[in-house]
Amino acid sequence: MTRRSGTQQYPDVEPDLPPRSRGVIALLEENCTVCMLCARECPDWCIYIDSHKEEVVVPGAARARQRNVLDKFDIDFSLCMYCGICVEVCPFDALYWSPEFEYAEYDIRDLLHDKDHLGQWMATVPPPPAHDPNGEPSKEEATAARKAAGGPATGRAAGGPAATRVRPQRPTGPADPSPPTNADA
Repeated sequence: MTRRSGTQQYPDVEPDLPPRSRGVIALLEENCTVCMLCARECPDWCIYIDSHKEEVVVPGAARARQRNVLDKFDIDFSLCMYCGICVEVCPFDALYWSPEFEYAEYDIRDLLHDKDHLGQWMATVPPPPAHDPNGEPSKEEATAARKAAGGPATGRAAGGPAATRVRPQRPTGPADPSPPTNADA
């Protein structure tokens, strides 16, 4: 309000965008397990995924394991409304927002980015913000530090006693309350 507004001369002058601004969606292919959550949750149905199963022989296992191998992962940015639901629902951190926004095309069909093209955007994804050095340590860090110190671990998963639930007692009144009579009033 105290500064005079000015027009940035884009594309001659690059805009100064925040590092976490939403531009294009990037894919980290190694993290994708083909769970299909992003494609199912997408309101525009602009994510196309195809995969096949591959057997992995584990030494000592009774039978071979199967895993999904990603064959196709396409996002049609001509349909995408940049809601970010796919990035939010991915439980394996395979999708990220990149601040890169200069990917306009002359042909709308070129806005269909395949997994190789989406993987190239990973170079433009900024690193996550550093933890606050004055903040509390995360729950995992606190548990690891407690275990390293030899202190008692808490919680059932750490081998501790199971938490017992105690129901609070109801307040006790007279053993046989008599109904109110007219003499009480």
